[in-house]
Amino acid sequence: MSPPMSIVPASAAVTVVVVRSAIASSCSDRLWPNCRRTSRYDASMKLGLNLPYEGSLSFAEAVELAQRAEALGYESLWMPEAYGTDAVSILGGLAARTQRIHLGTGIVNVFSRTPALLAQTAATLDLISGGRFILGLGTSGYQVVTGWHGMAFDRPLLRMRETIAIVRQVLRRDRLLFDGQVFQLDKGLKLLSHPVRETVPIYLATLTSGGLRLTGELADGWIPTLFSPEHMDLFRPELEAGARIAGRSVDSIAIAPHVPVSIDDDRARAREALKPWVALYVGGMGSKTKNFYNDLVSKYGFADDARTLQELYLGGKQLEAIRQVPDALVDAISVAGPASYVRERLEIWATAGVTTLLASVHGKTQANRLRTLEILAAAADAVH
Repeated sequence: MSPPMSIVPASAAVTVVVVRSAIASSCSDRLWPNCRRTSRYDASMKLGLNLPYEGSLSFAEAVELAQRAEALGYESLWMPEAYGTDAVSILGGLAARTQRIHLGTGIVNVFSRTPALLAQTAATLDLISGGRFILGLGTSGYQVVTGWHGMAFDRPLLRMRETIAIVRQVLRRDRLLFDGQVFQLDKGLKLLSHPVRETVPIYLATLTSGGLRLTGELADGWIPTLFSPEHMDLFRPELEAGARIAGRSVDSIAIAPHVPVSIDDDRARAREALKPWVALYVGGMGSKTKNFYNDLVSKYGFADDARTLQELYLGGKQLEAIRQVPDALVDAISVAGPASYVRERLEIWATAGVTTLLASVHGKTQANRLRTLEILAAAADAVH
């Protein structure tokens, strides 16, 4: 029987340790929070907090969550962006209201901002936060890039590759000269401000084979969505292939999945709270012919369910799609259940090699969300 959990003291750091080897880990300050592990089974898993992107929280509530997460020892705080609140403004405000917690875009897409502007943004947020910023990037998809920004969703991986190169060039304050297939810059301009760090960590959100290889080659970390820790072997070979190109170990890449968390003594009710989110991603994201999340859960063994959810969602039957989300799929990609179940589930994520679990806390009230933060922190502290 697991020992009873208690709320973590405000001064405690939240770390989940799974002991699989006596070999010590070493960390690179340049790539915080990525600990370089000498074995895939040597894991030091931290907690991060993902804020919602649709504007469902007031800014005061976001500040309260951020400050409570920091007090509980959460290592990082992430703000996504789609077509709700913009991530940069929120993070700037939170940087001024926190002291230690790292702040990341989780994620912004490489179509809505130029590479130079992304570099300026990274340098500025790193300045405001005192060197606590992480640049999370993604390609997003047709719905956001074309449907919202009115841009062609063209050559996303090439655009990502060139964006990373330009961002790093700008942050080094090199003269900006770049002759790519997407971007051509020949004026030789140089960033006027002086960044706090020349090497702001860059994390990529991707699920495709090409994107995983690019992550392994160029990124400091990986942010998957709808990630199942039991299926890490689906992703690892592509990450390894990219890492080999760069001449490094795949274990130097931080694994930071976005994980929905719903804590309720009634496990069925905890799952139900997450089903609208799962139905949206599996059934409603992208188009019928291009939905990365639908493809992913099909690989998990839910191909028939994925097809049904997409047909219902795109056919305007969203409520029916939500009802059809299988409990097993929710369990695979989330932490959903009573507090007593949370520790058990965290052990599985840690054993899979996850570096930082980015929790998206679901709760109808702010009190529920704060309680979820505390229970998750206590469970993490208890896992050894």
